[in-house]
Amino acid sequence: MATKTQANRSNALKSTGPRTPAGKTIAARNATKHGLLSREVVLMVEDRAAFRALAAGLWECLQPVGTLENLLVERIVAAAWRLRRVHVIEADFFDDASCLSEPQSLGTLFARDSADEGAFLNLSRYEAAIERGLFRALHELERLQARRLGAVVPPPATVDVDIALQVSKGTGK
Repeated sequence: MATKTQANRSNALKSTGPRTPAGKTIAARNATKHGLLSREVVLMVEDRAAFRALAAGLWECLQPVGTLENLLVERIVAAAWRLRRVHVIEADFFDDASCLSEPQSLGTLFARDSADEGAFLNLSRYEAAIERGLFRALHELERLQARRLGAVVPPPATVDVDIALQVSKGTGK
């Protein structure tokens, strides 16, 4: 009798996977749930023209020069777009009609991926992380641009925070 591992290997050999280019494109996105952590900035369900408009506006506003500044603007654009996605997901949470009419909305996919419980907390955590990344890139871009324009730019300040809790024995404090 074959072991479970041998049976799995045997079944895997029978699997052919997608054969057409369209099928391969779809299969490549199987792991995408809500897109907040996706390598792809713009999801298939999103408006590419709106993304291009946002990107063009940010590039025009930030006016990067050089490879490093361009890289930072790319990160800012991606983070800004993902923050917009967070707001779409959040709206889906509170829009019951959307969840009923579109069972595959980003909000319902996110809630399902977050096991429903704590989905809103997870969304808030993702939003905060994306926002921190956006502002970190923006501040670094501003530092680089100021230095390029001749300003004396001090290195970023670091703060060491110790949050250790001290409890006295026997005093109850």
